[in-house]
Amino acid sequence: MSKLLELTKNHKKSLVLGGVTLCCALGIGYIMQYGVALPGQQQALAPTGQQIAVTGVTPTSSGNIGAARSPLAEDMGTTSPAPVTLVAAPAVAAMPGVMTGIPAMAPRAPEPEVEAEAVITFAAADDRDMETLPAPSREPAPVASCDISMTAAATAGAMVDLTLSAPCNASERVTLHHHGMMFTDVTDSDGTLNVTVPALAENALFIASFASGDGATAMTEVSSLPFYDRVVVQWKGDAGLGLHAREFTEDYFGPGHVWSGAAGDLGSAAKGNGGFMTVLGHSDAPDALRAEVYSFPTGTAQRSGDVHLTVEAEITATNCNQPVEAQTLELRGDAKLRTRNLTLDMPDCTSSGDFLVLKNLVEDLTIAAR
Repeated sequence: MSKLLELTKNHKKSLVLGGVTLCCALGIGYIMQYGVALPGQQQALAPTGQQIAVTGVTPTSSGNIGAARSPLAEDMGTTSPAPVTLVAAPAVAAMPGVMTGIPAMAPRAPEPEVEAEAVITFAAADDRDMETLPAPSREPAPVASCDISMTAAATAGAMVDLTLSAPCNASERVTLHHHGMMFTDVTDSDGTLNVTVPALAENALFIASFASGDGATAMTEVSSLPFYDRVVVQWKGDAGLGLHAREFTEDYFGPGHVWSGAAGDLGSAAKGNGGFMTVLGHSDAPDALRAEVYSFPTGTAQRSGDVHLTVEAEITATNCNQPVEAQTLELRGDAKLRTRNLTLDMPDCTSSGDFLVLKNLVEDLTIAAR
């Protein structure tokens, strides 16, 4: 029985000790959370409502606390936040025997707002810009074309404007062919050539050929050709030849004398008042093919009479005592183009400076007023 009473007492002591321990734990937890002083102790609190004003806080990103304000935020129009006000938290008194040696937790000021939104916007803008940047081109650089082309366009006076393009044949000799007429010219530094040629056929075909065999063709319709008579004299090199037309006169070097030195006027020919001379070929090119073409508006002539045609040859140090070969082409009215070859033996060099007049090589023109 005595042992049972002793056990009962010990059990009661354990229950009392456990209850006291539980009450102490609950009290400590209450004090830690709410800061309420124990009975008999003065509560250590800051005055109710006391405020601590903090000014001069510079907002910054979390990675740069204390750094200066970003210029990007100023450019984007972000205004500085108002001064931040911090309220002091109540202090916690130390609890003898329980909280000894543990300092009271200092109140934690709220962190100032950072302009994370501006940073995010900046990154997003960069991403968009990166997406719109064009990818570097990997295509090979274009290779210049060496294609040769030529166009033909009919103009006033039954003439044709030729435009030749040969990018890889700059400053190169080229021979142009047109219904038996041939002449040599030279392209410009960019491989182009522009020349106006008298047509010898209504359906006018033109051929351009280089020494390499490359070339081009062009064709156009010349509806005004039936109104004109034409005479061509062509040769090679420095033959000293020239075509002369004396319109309604026998005099040389007068108002009616048309030749390379007084080529006449295309405007006058369009009105039926006179003819004109066209000189073809590059005179500075060695052994160039050259031609002179006389055109008269027979179909619209304003007066009647004869046009005296002669071929003249100057005796020079180059052609003296040499045979000179030439060719004439004549287009008159409805007749077909007529061709005649000429071989002339030039006198010896003691006659240099003189002229030979070949009167019957081409026939005169008889003009009737329209």
